[in-house]
Amino acid sequence: MSATPLPPLSLALQGGGAHGAFTWGVLDRLLEEPALALDGVSATSSGAMNAFALAQGWIENGREGARAKLEALWQAVATQSNPLRWAFGGALLSNWTHHFTPEQINPLGLNPLRAIAERLFDFERLRREAPFKLFTAATRVRDGALKLFGNDELSIDALLASTCLPQLFAAVVVDGETYWDGGYAGNPALEPLIYRCTAAHVVCVLVQPLSRPQLPSSARAIAERVAELGFSTTFLREYDSLVHAQAALRGSVPLSALGRRMKTLRLHLIEPGDTLTEYRAKTRLNTEIGFLLELRDLGREAATAWLADRQATGHQPLRD
Repeated sequence: MSATPLPPLSLALQGGGAHGAFTWGVLDRLLEEPALALDGVSATSSGAMNAFALAQGWIENGREGARAKLEALWQAVATQSNPLRWAFGGALLSNWTHHFTPEQINPLGLNPLRAIAERLFDFERLRREAPFKLFTAATRVRDGALKLFGNDELSIDALLASTCLPQLFAAVVVDGETYWDGGYAGNPALEPLIYRCTAAHVVCVLVQPLSRPQLPSSARAIAERVAELGFSTTFLREYDSLVHAQAALRGSVPLSALGRRMKTLRLHLIEPGDTLTEYRAKTRLNTEIGFLLELRDLGREAATAWLADRQATGHQPLRD
């Protein structure tokens, strides 16, 4: 428990298959803080699974309920280990995804995440009682636009749309529109936390290292790095745009209400760093409980480190 109470926070939760267990650990540690108050949560893919568990558990029994629901989520992921390996695998699972459509690979449209979500989440209650603003990201297939499902739109289809890997699953239809995994358009999206929330501190929880110091040399390593970049570029661009906007606002007077918010907003990062440098895309398929617990513990350690120096960190640019 940190000595100084946390200010109200908004969270941005990145997606990344089984690596989402790292976010489980971050959330588990933050939930130990008695003063933790959340304004908004923007989440994508496995980050959205974490966000729904966080909200559902909080409704049921506060912070301890949220911790219990997150653990139940990842225990369920481990229990359904075999089917979830291909659910989390996407294009990196096997070369046959390059030659067959989702309907050919998965003609019955089976999705193991559906059974987990139906068992753990009460979507009607989430729409009615969510303890914070929840934004679930999906990518609209027809034009690649970012779709953010808000509190009044929370549903199993919205959640499955956010986690829909197009190599293995048919696009999810919501209100006549088709959607794929939100990672293509916002992973995670910062926009709703800036413009639709009021918390002065936004904590971005990432599940892959921001930097890979070693140049990929094999065909597999290159393909994996390309996939990583594809799922993080939108976030990096949005984050850097905000950093530059804040720099431009320094010293500007007078400012509009939005300008004042942009100028005073503080961005924080909790990311794996070197601890996950050796983990590659294939480990996103690993849903064995030992591995998930290892990631959880890494997430707890990263959150503890952030809590220890958060007052000195303040506005932290992503890259030099």
